[in-house]
Amino acid sequence: MPSFRYQVRLPDGRIQSGIVEASDSDSAAEALEDRQYEVLSIDTYAGVEAGTASIMKYLNTVKPKELVATIRMLSVMVSASVPLVDAVRNIVHQTKNPRLKSIMADIANEIEGGAKLSDALERYPQVFSGFFTNMIRSGETTGQLSEVMNYLADQQEKDYDMKAKLRGALMYPAFIITGMFIAGFIMMVYVVPKLTQVIIDAGAELPLSTRILIGTSDILVNFWWVILIGLIALGGFFYAWVRTSEGRYTFDKLKLKIPIFGGLLRDIYIVRFCQSMHTLMKGGQTLVQGLEVAASVIGNEVWKRMILQTIQAVNDGESITSVMTNRKFVPQMAVQMISVGEDTGQLTDVLKRVSEFYSRSVDNASATLLTLIEPIVMVVLGVGVGLMVSAIMLPLYRISGGI
Repeated sequence: MPSFRYQVRLPDGRIQSGIVEASDSDSAAEALEDRQYEVLSIDTYAGVEAGTASIMKYLNTVKPKELVATIRMLSVMVSASVPLVDAVRNIVHQTKNPRLKSIMADIANEIEGGAKLSDALERYPQVFSGFFTNMIRSGETTGQLSEVMNYLADQQEKDYDMKAKLRGALMYPAFIITGMFIAGFIMMVYVVPKLTQVIIDAGAELPLSTRILIGTSDILVNFWWVILIGLIALGGFFYAWVRTSEGRYTFDKLKLKIPIFGGLLRDIYIVRFCQSMHTLMKGGQTLVQGLEVAASVIGNEVWKRMILQTIQAVNDGESITSVMTNRKFVPQMAVQMISVGEDTGQLTDVLKRVSEFYSRSVDNASATLLTLIEPIVMVVLGVGVGLMVSAIMLPLYRISGGI
């Protein structure tokens, strides 16, 4: 969406400048006038988020760690009774990320002009999720913004820690497998052809493994560009397909069926669902409102569709677990506990307990996975190297009369 730089006169007579996003200049002016501003000037913003410099928008993305630190600082200052505008401007001065600095400066201007914090945050959905803005709005409505901010900071840190542990568990095998493919490609293109040429010139009988090795090497040497184009085309097709509704649904469904990882993802999603619901309902959101926000932040199309069906069921007077009961990707123990919490009127507390239980399960599973992955990768790597070496050495032994 285009950005516009504006200069307005506030109701108290002060002059204020800032940046606003809108479909066109008229819409931008209308949005400013709705806030009781007198528009003095409005021009297309040609900063880092416009024109050829728009690439900087992607280079200066807001990292999760930076966002967590920002939320924590804001919660601490709000708890210390620092005026909200001053708290946000202090964050602007301390933030090094240019994009986040610009966003927080704009939010400070919005608040100073009379806008609510939740409304200002809502203008940046790619940085502040619907879950976050809805929680802030509930805190503003109930007069418990300080408590909500502290709770959000805690939850954001827990979510970040969980993602960091999962990334850590996958980083090592990803690095090893990538290195294995690169080394294998170099061997097949530069080393194997020279070794196999000696075997072919000697006229030795080639076993099946050697013929497969030579054939694979010839393909990589002569048709590497075809393979490269094919991989790029396949990647582009997959990217386009997964962005469609059905493609995303199918891919997310397949992820839940992957051995070991599928179970881990199942636990992660139940934690995310229960944490979101607990936080929102504790902040004063209704059950349906909590489900609507959870559906948008869960991060899995299969879960999203199930939650949307649950909303319909709840509106029809059914239980929150009526749809979940028949879903294999939802732990049945969690379904039973949520059902009990709903029946006893303690749903919020039960959601917290379920979230804590499966959070520990995710931590244990991640640690176990990290422990098991290293020997598994080494075994696979050893088998691959062994097959390649045997395919080369076996004919050489035959030539030399070793067998």
